[in-house]
Amino acid sequence: MIKYNKTIFYKREFCGKMEMGTFIEGETDMKYSDFNGKKISALGFGTMRLPVKNDVYSDIDFELSERMFELAIEGGVNYFDTAWGYHDGESEPAVGKLLKKYPRESFFLATKFPGYDLNNFGKAEEIFNKQSERCGTDYFDFYLFHNVCEMNIDAYLDEERYHTFSVLKRFRDEGRIKHLGFSAHGDLGVIRRFLETYGSDMEFCQLQINWFDWKFQDAREKVELLKEYSIPVWVMEPVRGGRLAALEAKDEAVLKRFRPEESIASWAFRFLQAIPEVKVTLSGMSTLEEVADNLKTFNTGNPLSAEELTALEKIADRMISEAKLPCTACRYCTSHCPKHLDIPELIALYNEHRFTGGGFIAPMALSAVPEDKQPSACIGCRSCEKVCPQQIKISEVMRDFVKRLK
Repeated sequence: MIKYNKTIFYKREFCGKMEMGTFIEGETDMKYSDFNGKKISALGFGTMRLPVKNDVYSDIDFELSERMFELAIEGGVNYFDTAWGYHDGESEPAVGKLLKKYPRESFFLATKFPGYDLNNFGKAEEIFNKQSERCGTDYFDFYLFHNVCEMNIDAYLDEERYHTFSVLKRFRDEGRIKHLGFSAHGDLGVIRRFLETYGSDMEFCQLQINWFDWKFQDAREKVELLKEYSIPVWVMEPVRGGRLAALEAKDEAVLKRFRPEESIASWAFRFLQAIPEVKVTLSGMSTLEEVADNLKTFNTGNPLSAEELTALEKIADRMISEAKLPCTACRYCTSHCPKHLDIPELIALYNEHRFTGGGFIAPMALSAVPEDKQPSACIGCRSCEKVCPQQIKISEVMRDFVKRLK
């Protein structure tokens, strides 16, 4: 049982009105997950969105971050996740300093090999040593192959040339890495390829899972695949960068009728509490208020009821229908495309890019696509449209995709 010694007063907006809330001094039962005999807090502190000064991403507000870490640790959080590129390289050094005053055995620290940049392949040992120096630690409790995706899967699998896996496995054998895993933004096929090669050595996987992407990004199927390998799940983007913490007023009103005292963001975490494979949920917290609200949520294991899940699913289905072109991947279009474009896959990436309002997932996936198979290769002949059962204006979609990618 852990005592809080701080009380946070905060305000939040709901349906155009300001609500007062408090995170009251008292006792907590932070929920913990059992992992290889270790007790890991179900709430992990993600450090990709630490508070910054003057809207400069690399200028971390250290004083406020320190208060946030203190509150999180007092509330029972013991898992901290950083990465080479977060805050333009400043997250790892900041996290190292923020955790320096705490006993090393009192927390779990995670970071990642930055495979999102192909220039880093072949430098796994050099980068790892630099990360150890940045974070001021002799070992990492959890270390990940970062962002396994369409762009880098071939490089990750190319041991003969890059030796990434063998280097990290050696560090694990030496105790400099306690547990080795991977994160993935790639599609199901990419994750399957990675697991077919390294699955027996992976101890955990970090996935983008939330109540919207459960269907939109096939998160359910990805979890099922990991179950086949008995690999537990860590969750990233539980509120999709804040998108699921601020819904339309009509949707928030529906959810508030069920849980008037809980924030809209808490619904994302409650949804994940119903997935038994999920052991750790990372939240990229930026304010004291977010830390306080998340601690309140993870102080209890109170997953959504069947009725609440149905209400949330209805909201998700409507959002998906509004965001997603109704492509069924029948592939009639591809047989009529003179450029042999993979139109269903391009439409899926377009749907993601349009809903997110940009982001890195679609450009990252497209970086693995040859230039002559990009959306820009569409010549607008409309042959595909003549056989599309959904009557999608494919040529217009490709033109719009090109504009959105600029």
